[in-house]
Amino acid sequence: MIGAPASGSGKTTVATGLMAALRHRGTTVAGAKVGPDYIDPGYHALATGRPGRNLDPVLLGEHRIAPLAAHGSAGADVCVVEGVMGLFDGRAGTAGFGSTAHVAALLGAPVLLVVDARGQGRSLAALLHGFRSFDPAVRITGVVLNRVGSDRHEQVCRQACEEVGLDVLGALRRDDALAVPSRHLGLVTAAEHAAARQVVDTWGDAVAAQLDLDAVLRAAAGATSAAPWQPEREVRPVGGEPVVALAGGPAFSFGYAEHAELLAAAGATVVTVDPLHDESLPDGTAGLVLPGGFPEEHVGELSANIALRRQVATLAASGAPIHAECGGLLYLTRALDGLPLCGVLDAEATMTGRLTLGYRDAVAVSGSSLHPAGNRVTGHEFHRTTVTPRAGGRAHGEPAWGWANAAPEGFVQRRVHASFLHTHPAGSPAAVQRFVAGCNREDPS
Repeated sequence: MIGAPASGSGKTTVATGLMAALRHRGTTVAGAKVGPDYIDPGYHALATGRPGRNLDPVLLGEHRIAPLAAHGSAGADVCVVEGVMGLFDGRAGTAGFGSTAHVAALLGAPVLLVVDARGQGRSLAALLHGFRSFDPAVRITGVVLNRVGSDRHEQVCRQACEEVGLDVLGALRRDDALAVPSRHLGLVTAAEHAAARQVVDTWGDAVAAQLDLDAVLRAAAGATSAAPWQPEREVRPVGGEPVVALAGGPAFSFGYAEHAELLAAAGATVVTVDPLHDESLPDGTAGLVLPGGFPEEHVGELSANIALRRQVATLAASGAPIHAECGGLLYLTRALDGLPLCGVLDAEATMTGRLTLGYRDAVAVSGSSLHPAGNRVTGHEFHRTTVTPRAGGRAHGEPAWGWANAAPEGFVQRRVHASFLHTHPAGSPAAVQRFVAGCNREDPS
């Protein structure tokens, strides 16, 4: 587990660089990310050559974390898990539920603590003493010093670590070449970053040169194992092998690997479609999944792909199930910032300067292709956009959202389910089962 005292300490650089460095020397590496983040796993996938995974007790439940880690790590020599925020930061209003420390304890995984050494000397010892003693269930096994300024600075920081009995497994120097472009929702995604492979290789080279990889592997030995999660045990297959189009590419990269696995286990033939380039849905498409992503960054191209927009609208009008989350919701509206889109939903979308972020506990107000009315689900919201009107057919609503203005949210019309809420399908496999059954025009109730 790669943790840190706070966000911005360099977890992504160290975790992804460690994955790449180990892989380059012949180790089979699996990667995972604590929390609902979609962006970092894209870099993990480049570094490992395997799907990036997420381990989020809030969305998945504690009981699924170790099995999902085992599933994602099948055949690997080591799994490197990147934490979220500060080590003990979890869902707001809880005692660290869903935090890096929480997941490390569930996995029995030792923690390498990445510390931003800028502006620190011996005071680092006090910080480390506090983090190591705060929760006895969390085993901090070593420190990685990041953004070290000089040989002398590194020596002072190493001495501070020695004072509290923590080994330094590496020290990365300050280097602007390790930075990745960011924008309104974080790092530019690996799917959109033309030089993403080069960035990952740069991180890997830096980690290989400045971390003790053998010591890292020794520290990783002994983490608990569990029986792997199996999608075939979560859903039952329907007949007919209905074709489900799954949007992907640079505009729709916010998806979880387990979603396609569950769709396939439920009997669907999953075919990826890129709305930026593909002008038609796959032959025989019986259902469509539109994940989140950054359609606002590509709205001109999405709008210009008139042929695909018309096919999506025709599919929705036919009564086929469509599952759209966040960016997928935007794609189904009449227009985003004035540029025409699919027009499936009678709503307009606009970018705003306000970030909406956080976990949500929701209840399905209307029965849909995903949920029966009254079904409860936990998800995550992460966007700077708004739609007007906010709801139509009401996908989710009171008393579920858990914030001050608990107005209904999302759209349910025929078998279209569109919402700003991101969910993890492994946390609600029954919704995947219901969706695929709907692709066969079976009664999903």
